Amino acid sequence: MSVEIKVPSLGESVTEATIGQWFKKVGDRVEADEPLVELETDKVTLEVNAPASGVLTDILAEEGADVEVGALLGVIGEGQGAAAAKPAEAPKKAEAPKAAPKAEPAPAAAPAAEKILSPAARKAAGDAGIDAGSVEGTGRDGRVMKDDVQRAAAAQSAAPAQPAAAPAPKVAQPAGERETRVRMTKLRRRIAERLKDAQNTAAILTTYNEVDMSQVMALRNRYKDGFEKKHGVKLGFMSFFVKAAIAGLKEYPAVNAQIDGDELIYKNHYDIGVAVGTEQGLVVPVVRDADQLSFAGVEATINALGVKARDGKLTMEELTGGTFTISNGGVYGSLMSSPILNPPQSGILGMHKIQERPMAEKGQVVIRPMMYLALSYDHRIIDGKEAVSFLVRVKECIENPERLLFDL
Repeated sequence: MSVEIKVPSLGESVTEATIGQWFKKVGDRVEADEPLVELETDKVTLEVNAPASGVLTDILAEEGADVEVGALLGVIGEGQGAAAAKPAEAPKKAEAPKAAPKAEPAPAAAPAAEKILSPAARKAAGDAGIDAGSVEGTGRDGRVMKDDVQRAAAAQSAAPAQPAAAPAPKVAQPAGERETRVRMTKLRRRIAERLKDAQNTAAILTTYNEVDMSQVMALRNRYKDGFEKKHGVKLGFMSFFVKAAIAGLKEYPAVNAQIDGDELIYKNHYDIGVAVGTEQGLVVPVVRDADQLSFAGVEATINALGVKARDGKLTMEELTGGTFTISNGGVYGSLMSSPILNPPQSGILGMHKIQERPMAEKGQVVIRPMMYLALSYDHRIIDGKEAVSFLVRVKECIENPERLLFDL
């Protein structure tokens, strides 16, 4: 009896996905609930598991194909699969040879099992000029990840060069090897569409300020060990900025609003999106009701969402419904940038690298750990005065963190 493999429901407002990769080939044995195929949507990457045990007899949607919810992906039939041993055939009665048999060439060595590569790893291998088949994978079922390729490339470049007797003559490379063409993932295409749509539709302006991180850093250093020991999670800077942003949003509600047709919707809750970089692209999981969470609750939630984002395990519910976003380009070394809105939100706060700089303080030059802050906002909703005042409020809360503790 055959069992069909279909595209499952992908969540609210998502009707289409792209085949990322198949983990099995036609003829392979599969077990019930074993991952069969990876689907990429415009929000998350998910795996479709085998609905039953058997043999994968048909693949009806190849890698890179776009499929809709309910579409047929493949078929599982009964049997033992190609790996099962075939029964030995009875030997035939030998016949007298008519002529000496011709010598046949020795069979070529069987190719090694094909490596399973993530799309990012495949691109990284092509860019680095590395044979992906020689890279040891650390992902699930030995899948080769982007980090594996990068480590292999670093090891290859660090290996001492072997002396050559004479330089080989240079051979012109075919034009096709000078570039690699890779199909955009569903997530990357959707990111591009949303960001371009934001630029085309919203009246985006960005205002900047800088914040002295001395007090927050001192407070964090003083309590980080006890905080981690009690709550089981590290005390980072993000929880301070989430709390500071909420203080600003409560004082300037337009920054927490959005446009719906010819109406403005003011949000009376604070679901803060925190941008996370992954191999597939930037995703923004949401910390729900962040105003009701403690510092430990914010840190624990952000940590859990970050792990799920990097593992590709975020659900649709964890990626939708945010009212305001915080993006920390400082973790990548960015000193200054202008973040783009995450529609339909009207504001996004950009954090950046902490850098010691000379500052004038009471007529003296002192060295302070400073960070540039950027608020991009939709000028259709938020006036310049509100935007600047919001950012100043965030600055005040970070420079005087006791304001957050006493709600001042």
